[in-house]
Amino acid sequence: MPTAADDSPITWQLRQVMATAGMFHTTDLIDPLREQGVSLSREQIYRLVTKTPERLNVEVLAALCRILDCTPNDLIDVAPAAAARAPRAVGETRSSGPAIGSLRPIPAKLHRPAD
Repeated sequence: MPTAADDSPITWQLRQVMATAGMFHTTDLIDPLREQGVSLSREQIYRLVTKTPERLNVEVLAALCRILDCTPNDLIDVAPAAAARAPRAVGETRSSGPAIGSLRPIPAKLHRPAD
């Protein structure tokens, strides 16, 4: 099962890619990562496999891709943003109110008092 927060546009698929490569334990990555020059603790590797990382070092990503013979696209699935899917009309803003461009001043009507 991909790991992602409900509102996160990113799905981290390291566990699935590992299973495809025949690696079913988080500790299966310790030695291959060390051979690639990446030294992570067992706890760090566990978090890397089981949770979507907030930040990911490029060296770690490159090492994972070499170890698992995959690309970053295999590890990270990025869903399109909801706002990007629905095109907006010209002048329409994200807020529910009218756009500032559609607001126009109302001319004042002056009445002279009767003599």
